[in-house]
Amino acid sequence: MNRFHVHVNVTDLDRSITFYSQLFGAGPTVIKPDYAKWMLDDPRVNFAISRRDRAAGVDHLGIQADDGAALEAIGARLKAADAISLAEVGTTCCYAHSDKYWTEDPQGLRWETFHTHGEATTYFAPATATPASKSTEHGAAACCGPRAADTQRSVTECCGPAVAANPPACCA
Repeated sequence: MNRFHVHVNVTDLDRSITFYSQLFGAGPTVIKPDYAKWMLDDPRVNFAISRRDRAAGVDHLGIQADDGAALEAIGARLKAADAISLAEVGTTCCYAHSDKYWTEDPQGLRWETFHTHGEATTYFAPATATPASKSTEHGAAACCGPRAADTQRSVTECCGPAVAANPPACCA
């Protein structure tokens, strides 16, 4: 069974961890200096918060696929609707290694569909110079998602090593 995903940008990570731990009745399963994640079964959700240089609030929603086949089924539906903004294979994001499809709903809300296949020691990995354009089947190994009206950019503009200390809004 797939899991619903919510990622929220916060201004005070410690206060937010305390609040959400009380709300969910459980502490986070992952805590990093700039990130925390709860893998809840009731409700079945992957709820993540991070302290980045972005406006506080919902960053994106998503669906975490249980396996690669489930992700490809979601990807096929998005492809049929010509709705894939960015496809990433072997990306490192949010302290995890994943394959992803990014899209936006008609209002511009970002959606991430992904299958995680391992843990990572960093929030995101240094990017390669591979362009990440619409419907790319093999995105570069960096943590990126589409920004509204900006799906034709290079990965180094988004999440490359030069911006690793202060990633822009496109990094998920």
